[in-house]
Amino acid sequence: MSFSWSAKDHKSYTNPPSNPTQGLKRPRNDTGNKVTVVLGAQWGDEGKGKVVDLLATESDLVCRCQGGNNAGHTVVVEGKEYDFHLLPSGIINPKSICVIGNGVVIHLPGLFEEAEKNEKKGLKGWEKRLIVSDRAHLVFDFHQVVDGIQETQRQETEGKIIGTTKKGIGPTYSSKASRIGLRVCDLLGDFKVFSTKFKNLVAQYQSMYSSLTVDTESQLKKLKVCGESPRTELRPMVRDGVYYMYEALHGPPKNILVEGANAALLDIDFGTYPFVTSSNCTVGGACTGLGIPPLNIGEVYGVSKAYTTRVGIGAFPTEQLNATGELLQTRGHEVGVTTGRKRRCGWLDLVILRYAHMINGFTGIALTKLDILDVLDEIKVGVAYKINGKRIPHFPADMELLHKVEVEYENFPGWKCDTSAARKWNDLPQKAQNYIRFIENHIGVPIKWVGVGKSRECMIQMF
Repeated sequence: MSFSWSAKDHKSYTNPPSNPTQGLKRPRNDTGNKVTVVLGAQWGDEGKGKVVDLLATESDLVCRCQGGNNAGHTVVVEGKEYDFHLLPSGIINPKSICVIGNGVVIHLPGLFEEAEKNEKKGLKGWEKRLIVSDRAHLVFDFHQVVDGIQETQRQETEGKIIGTTKKGIGPTYSSKASRIGLRVCDLLGDFKVFSTKFKNLVAQYQSMYSSLTVDTESQLKKLKVCGESPRTELRPMVRDGVYYMYEALHGPPKNILVEGANAALLDIDFGTYPFVTSSNCTVGGACTGLGIPPLNIGEVYGVSKAYTTRVGIGAFPTEQLNATGELLQTRGHEVGVTTGRKRRCGWLDLVILRYAHMINGFTGIALTKLDILDVLDEIKVGVAYKINGKRIPHFPADMELLHKVEVEYENFPGWKCDTSAARKWNDLPQKAQNYIRFIENHIGVPIKWVGVGKSRECMIQMF
């Protein structure tokens, strides 16, 4: 595999100039291009794809840094809905190059199926604009089977499940952490060596799960096709991701965008553990998942709905198990893009937004789906948690404690009018403006966009 790294490149990269007069100290502020990061600030499904699509129109590079096809982003362009799970949402922009970084886990058949589905909707030239890191780990079909087996075992032993998407993401990250995983570079290397490693990996999982059956030869045949066939040839897309990103950061000026998957409250370290995903979907994941130094992180935008939703089980303090929750679910069409499961719905929770800001250092917020609240007489916002009648200043790590918190609310009168046609701040009713300003002031982060509909035209830019 060639990544066009020459002896000249190596010399200039590693050695100082031989002429002492050329040995000028590099300015400390010459860090290269800055990267804009878009992250979920709740439990996912906030509308990150819409914000990325908006920013991607002016981006040269759009990157995924973590997760897999457990993520689901819907983008509406010219009345057409595109669903993305592995492909960065910026792939719609014909001028953008899209990168799948080393922190992403890739199910190759799923990647090509996704591309084919979106091609039928009008996506063009994606294969010439997609870069895949050679260090990204591979999700195999048996990982997905194991994901289902693990959920069944949890139900049998604990009486509850985590509620995974059963896309094999957790087992793949487990393989990675156990140092037995296989990467893109393995697949495109010596296929005999890859086959041996694959068979050993299967054997290890079969030793742990006696019910697991794998047609190894059939799987290997499919994987070879993914790497080699003219229709789904992976090889031309693959690059050394670290070097590629370094060149992008330190070459000519570029607008570089990183699209986070999942969200802060699903982060493996900071989320509502164990009901979380298997990767870091906070700002640190952008650095480790692409090989980007922290100095190159510029704007960090958090995306939040004007209310709160969650898929699957786990604590949800502001959940409304009543007519309000049903109204939000129905009006908001709250069904998971990846799973098709109905999302649980509740009032906006500013405790979790402040917590997400503590971790990510948001420089701006995109507040989406404000229009869903248009019909409500009264709107509540969770502003604090109490335990035994006393406010707690932090977001609890202990899920048993989180289940017991009492939420303190602020009440707002509804605006009772249609906001979906609003295209600038002054088009919004005063009561909606008051609601937005309260959120902004409470979390201490400016709201940059307000969403009042599905398409990019429905995002009101505030500054």
